[in-house]
Amino acid sequence: MSTGMLILALVIIFPLAMFVGRTRAGVLNRGSQRLHSRPVYHGVYLALMAILPALFVIVVWGVAEPLIINNSARGELPQTVLDLPVAEQNLVMGVINNLADGYNRLSDDELAQMRAGADGTQRMLAAKGIFLPSAPEPFMVDVAEHMASAKMTSRLLAALVSAVAAILGFFIGWRRIAPAMRARNIVERMMLIGLLAASGVAILTTFGIVMSVLFESIHFFSIVPVTDFLFGTVWDPRFSAPGREGAGQFGILPLLWGTLFISFVAMLVAVPVGLFSAIYMSEYASSRLRAFAKPVLEVLAGIPTIVYGLFALVTFGPFLRDTGGAIGLEISANSVLTAGVVMGVMIIPFVSSLSDDIITAVPRAMREGSYGLGATQSETIKRVVMPAALPGIVGAVLLAASRAIGETMIVVMAAGIAANLTLNPLEPVTTMTVKIVSQLTGDLEFNSPQTLVAFALGLTLFILTLGLNIIALHTVRKYREQYE
Repeated sequence: MSTGMLILALVIIFPLAMFVGRTRAGVLNRGSQRLHSRPVYHGVYLALMAILPALFVIVVWGVAEPLIINNSARGELPQTVLDLPVAEQNLVMGVINNLADGYNRLSDDELAQMRAGADGTQRMLAAKGIFLPSAPEPFMVDVAEHMASAKMTSRLLAALVSAVAAILGFFIGWRRIAPAMRARNIVERMMLIGLLAASGVAILTTFGIVMSVLFESIHFFSIVPVTDFLFGTVWDPRFSAPGREGAGQFGILPLLWGTLFISFVAMLVAVPVGLFSAIYMSEYASSRLRAFAKPVLEVLAGIPTIVYGLFALVTFGPFLRDTGGAIGLEISANSVLTAGVVMGVMIIPFVSSLSDDIITAVPRAMREGSYGLGATQSETIKRVVMPAALPGIVGAVLLAASRAIGETMIVVMAAGIAANLTLNPLEPVTTMTVKIVSQLTGDLEFNSPQTLVAFALGLTLFILTLGLNIIALHTVRKYREQYE
C-alpha cells in the first residue's frame, strides 16, 4: 500500500473515530455526572488518538525506507561500479530506482529480454512508462528486482504497523473517555503542538535551504576566490582564466547588473501603473466598474510566464526593433527594454491588487474627518489615505520587486543569455536566475566550479532579497502610524 493510500485511509478514519467518540461522550452525558467538555471535543480527541500514532509511523517510515533500501541496494552492486566516482554511482542508482519503480509492470519475458541485452529494450521500457537514458545492464535488472521486492515488503509492513498504531491509539482513547476528562484542554493542547510543529517545519525548511546553499557556496569559494566572483567583470565559466586551469571566469557583476537593470525597468512600469490603478479603483471608480476591472486586472497574474516570454519574443521584441529602425535607433529584439516592459506588465497585479486592498482597508472615518476639515478628495488621498496605507504599499512593492528579481523565463526569451555589462537598455543582458538554470543543466560534474557557481549565485540572490526585506521593514517602522 502506497503512502498516499495510507494517508487516505487516515482521512477516512478521522470522521469515523470522531463520530464514535462523540457518541460515547453523549451516552456518558446522560448519566448523573455531567461532562467537563462538550461531546464534540471528546470526538476530536478520539479521532486524534487514532490517527496521530499512525501518522507518526508513516512519516518515520517514509524517511527511513529510502535510506535503508538504497544502502541495501548499493551492497548488491558489483565492485566495478563501487570503484566509480560518487557522481557516477549516483547515476547508476538513479537508473536502478527508475527501473525498480516500474518493475511490477514488466513480464518475465521482458525481464529476460533485458538481462540478455536484446535490441529494442529502451523502446520496450518506454512503452511501459519506464524511461531510461540507456539500456540497463544485467546487474541493474537484478538490483532493481531486489529493490522492488524490498519496497513491496516495506510498504506492507508500513501498512500493518500503521494499522496497529491506529488501533492501539483508538483503544487507549476509547478507554480514557470519561465525564471528568478535560477533553477540550487536551484537544487545544494537541492543536497548539500541531501549530508549533507546522511553524517548526517552515523554519527548518528555510534553515535547510540556506545551509545547503551556503555549504555548496563555501565549496565553490574554496576553488574560486571570493574577490574574483564578487568583483569580476567577465562571466565565462566555460574557459579557463590565465593561471587558473579549469576554473573559468566567474565575475558576477554582469549578471548582478543585468538582474537589477531589468528589475528596475520592470518596476518603472509596474509601480506607477499598478499604484495609480489601485487609487482609481479604490477612491474614484464606481462599484460596478470596480467589480469588473479588478478581476480583469488580476487575470494578468494568472497567465504563465512562458506566455509572457512568447509575447515578448514574437510580438513585443520585434515591434520595438522595427519601431526603433523606423526612427533611426538600433534596438535589439532581445534587450533590457523588452524584458523589463513585459515583466513590468506581468507584475502590475501584484502592486495594484494588494495596494487596492490596503487602501480600501483605511478606515472610512479618516476620510470623512478630512472632508469635514475642508479637504478635497485629492488632498485627502495624498495627505490622509496614502500615509495610512504606506506600510502595506511598501510590502506590495517589495513583493513585486522580489517577483521581478526571481523571474527566469521572460529573461531567457526576451533579454537573451549574453552576460553584458552595459548601461544601454536597448542591448541584451541576462540575469542570475538564467545562469543558475544553465549551470545546473548538462553533463558537468556536480563538484566542478561550473556547477557549484549556481549555489553561489543563489546565495547572492538570497542576500539581495534579504536586503530588500530589511529596507522594507525599516521603511514600514519609520512611517507606520497607529489609527483607532
